[in-house]
Amino acid sequence: MSSTKADLNDHLGVPSDAPDDKEAWQQRTAAKRRERDERFTTVSDAPIDELYTAEDLPVDASAYPIGFPGEYPYTRGIHPNMYRGRLWTMRMFAGFGTSEDTNKRYHYLLKQGGTGLSVAFDFPTLYGRDSDDPRARGEVGRCGVAIDTLHDMETLFDGIRLDQVSTSMTINPPAIILLAMYIAVAEKQGVSPEKLRGTVQNDMLKEFIAQKTWIFPPEPSVKLSTDIIEYCTHHLPQWNTVSVSGYHIREAGSTAVQELAFTLADGIGYVQSALDRGLNVDDFAPRISFFFNAHNDFFEEICKYRAARRMWAKIMKERFGAKDPKSWMCRFHTQTAGCSLTAQQPLNNIARTTIQALAAVIGGTQSLHTNSYDETLALPTEESVNVALRTQQIIAEESGAANTVDPLGGSYFVEALTNRMEDEAFEYIRKIDEMGGILKAIETGYPQREISNAAYIYQNQLDRLEKAMVGSNKYVNTDEKLPTDLLKITDEDENRQVARLNRAKANRDGAKSDAALATLVAHAKEDRNLMPAVLECVRAYCTQGEIVAALKTVYGEYHDPAYL
Repeated sequence: MSSTKADLNDHLGVPSDAPDDKEAWQQRTAAKRRERDERFTTVSDAPIDELYTAEDLPVDASAYPIGFPGEYPYTRGIHPNMYRGRLWTMRMFAGFGTSEDTNKRYHYLLKQGGTGLSVAFDFPTLYGRDSDDPRARGEVGRCGVAIDTLHDMETLFDGIRLDQVSTSMTINPPAIILLAMYIAVAEKQGVSPEKLRGTVQNDMLKEFIAQKTWIFPPEPSVKLSTDIIEYCTHHLPQWNTVSVSGYHIREAGSTAVQELAFTLADGIGYVQSALDRGLNVDDFAPRISFFFNAHNDFFEEICKYRAARRMWAKIMKERFGAKDPKSWMCRFHTQTAGCSLTAQQPLNNIARTTIQALAAVIGGTQSLHTNSYDETLALPTEESVNVALRTQQIIAEESGAANTVDPLGGSYFVEALTNRMEDEAFEYIRKIDEMGGILKAIETGYPQREISNAAYIYQNQLDRLEKAMVGSNKYVNTDEKLPTDLLKITDEDENRQVARLNRAKANRDGAKSDAALATLVAHAKEDRNLMPAVLECVRAYCTQGEIVAALKTVYGEYHDPAYL
């Protein structure tokens, strides 16, 4: 038996001649609506209305096209059937101690159903320092794996065929060196560069904005990033040449809109640099990927991903004139928010990670890392990383989230919030363009200050209990005991790595390594693409610290101006 709108109004006690709009509804129900005494905002402090209707969508929808999945502007996803065709890559970020230690973890993750590898490097490696550098003391292998020479990279992937797995490497200032080592390992396995699949982060712009690991000044840093883009365009056709990273921008305290805006502004910067190099946009743009954060606000994160796809499609098609639809696609990896994890009541982090991972999936991510619940205390144990991987597998196999494409598409709330985030992010990009581009904006400290202000506001809201962090500022257990079965990296691990490094230096052909370093310096002075020269250095078992030191003689070092 069907019901008419008049029947429904009668059932609800709504007069048949009542105005059919949100304002009229608010007036009719004013006496019945009693709200909690709090501000209703997203994690990023964007105000949220009590109800969204068609009135919250633009009259002219052409500026905010939803379209269909797999078609421009990809608001609803970059593939027509998304996860009905293939699930996202479950790429667990891992690295600790020596390359032997991490190799065992990789084999464990692959055995447990992981479908991609993601390398976490220790701080000395991130900064281009060898493990025997005095400044590396106490940090070797502590927050990632230590990689000094090609020997370490060979051990890291021992027993793992590089043509049968995709690998992501979160490395930036010395990215050209670590990628060269990966290519050299593949050569030793008999795998041609054309068959390599994966991503090197290679995003130096976000380092100056947020993460703050750098070696060289901005211009030579971007030059090296562009060298990778150019080399891989010609020799590694399946490799993602840069992973433009909003993750660290968000971890530094940005809002969701700032993460979206500054990430895409960085992407614009790399595209322009490659064009200035003389590359054709449709030759390299399809291999640019992105890396986003998945924070606590479920709907805000979903809308951020949907806005990112639409914005990048518009940028590539309208701003840069790309013709290949693959150049318009915003392909991205997601990692759940490390900054949202709490040391207090760490098991609560499993719930946080689950919500964040579900948002990433509904938002249409291509690959996903889920943080382990104990990561605020130490690097994850096998047990905790297994729970994190199982979280993804439960979402994929049990939740139903992968059964349909863009399941929240068409929601008044989701579409309205997606549109608003796009507008606000484009306004940031407009300001950056007026400054002369992202490099100029970084030099003036603009994105740094915006993020710093946002982080300050959010922390004040937590301190004043205006926003909750369960177990930390609300529902606190005063007698809590923290876990004791944590993964510990010892001084012995560091000593083993230094001994390995010394053996590598003693056993190599010193004349060959010296000649390779001299050639590298000469090519840097001539402003050549340095990837071929770096490849020769790593094949000669030069250490990454030696390669970095050689480049410092040409490029110098960067010192943070500490914008406030």
